[in-house]
Amino acid sequence: MKPIYILLIIAAYFGVLILISFLTSKDEESNDNFFKANRQSPWYVVAFGMIGASLSGVTFISVPGWVEESKFGYMQVVFGYIIGYLIIGTVLLPLYYKLNLTSIYTYLEKRFGNNSYKTGASFFLLSRIVGASFRLFLVANVLQVIIFNQMGVPFWATVTLTIILIWLYTFKSGIKTIVWTDTLQTLFMLIALGVAIVTVYNDLNIGEESLVNYISSSELSQIFFFDDVKSANYFWKQFISGAFIAVVMTGLDQDMMQKNLTCRSLKDAQKNMFWFTIVLTVVNFIFLCLGLLMTIYAQQNGIDAHKDDLFAVLAKDYLGIAVFIFFLIGLIAAAYSSADSALTSLTTSFSVDILNIEQYEEKQQIKIRKRTHVAFSLLLILVIIAFKYIIQNESVIAKLFVFTGYTYGPLLGLYSFGLFTKLKANDTFIPMVAILAPVVSYAISYYSNAYFDFDFGFFVLILNGALTFLGLLIISRKPTPAERELIFITEN
Repeated sequence: MKPIYILLIIAAYFGVLILISFLTSKDEESNDNFFKANRQSPWYVVAFGMIGASLSGVTFISVPGWVEESKFGYMQVVFGYIIGYLIIGTVLLPLYYKLNLTSIYTYLEKRFGNNSYKTGASFFLLSRIVGASFRLFLVANVLQVIIFNQMGVPFWATVTLTIILIWLYTFKSGIKTIVWTDTLQTLFMLIALGVAIVTVYNDLNIGEESLVNYISSSELSQIFFFDDVKSANYFWKQFISGAFIAVVMTGLDQDMMQKNLTCRSLKDAQKNMFWFTIVLTVVNFIFLCLGLLMTIYAQQNGIDAHKDDLFAVLAKDYLGIAVFIFFLIGLIAAAYSSADSALTSLTTSFSVDILNIEQYEEKQQIKIRKRTHVAFSLLLILVIIAFKYIIQNESVIAKLFVFTGYTYGPLLGLYSFGLFTKLKANDTFIPMVAILAPVVSYAISYYSNAYFDFDFGFFVLILNGALTFLGLLIISRKPTPAERELIFITEN
């Protein structure tokens, strides 16, 4: 397909997103709209849209490419997600709704003090900047290879255009717009997934054997791995890590929780989490099925495409124009459904948690929020361009989850300590604990792998959280009667 036609498809797609932005921003511009959508979002719309935001372009590209090396082992992590989402729905959501939070990190201020509040928000900002940049880097790289290299457009220009388009449809109404654009983007992504599976299945000429039998009979469909406790793919490591990853990347993440907090009530938000969990589990399994079919297709046809390149190469050069068009739309939809909400949540957290925007009058608040939105757009551009010279061959999703273990671990420790103990940690030393825990975790992970051949893998998140919890325990004391009453009010 000629690059000009691809550009027209992308332009039409973003035209629809901008139209949605226009329709959802007719109300008077306000920060309440931008941050919480006035808490008027239908729960089923939020649930469906969260699928795309959770999967993102990273899953769209990397999960199918993982099958060749890890088979269906990723489902061990996904099964762990179910436990994590149960914790979110029954423990965290009731807390957030009771405290009527705009930023979920405000809880840390109420529980520990200002230092822990700023520390938690800062770790989120770091995590989300890098995480969103990982996801957008992947998509920008694919677009660069497919379109812009042929047109002589440099990578930095591709990245800049990508961020400008996101800013264009989120700058006015923020999360209120994103709740609806994410729904559309999730739909496009799932259509692309279905078209790709049907096409590859037909091209394999499997005959009368059903798709289910074909997949289940393949050695690549192995899900559970119990044989090597030292391996990063060991079941209990993956399952337990999956539960904690869900808690931190959804329940302790302003990006994902901001969508939940736009629901009309706690009951609606919990229904959203229930159905979101079911659909996300099924969709991840289907992505792995696609990866199995594509891996076999590439092997049978002698195609040298592996890991993150597998889906893109097959869609572009081997599976026909229809698959390529839907692949392109699905990839962009998956990436932008994650990136637009990331930009909005970064703006929200920095405005509320760092700049204390609520102390200003309404007009000044809007000015500060707009400037913050632009600043984070520019920052994402710089970080993505930097990644061009850092990321090499390893699957992006693996890098993302490993990095998550180090940045979300302190948040896991802070919230666990706050929710499950009645002790009062010394707020002055909390930032030090939160910084030391990832450093010690990295050292333990590195040396255990080097000297004992024990790979922590995603389990480093739990190690990091446990070290944070231990550090908080060391700097804690029994609360005074006044502090005890505050803890009771916060958690009951």
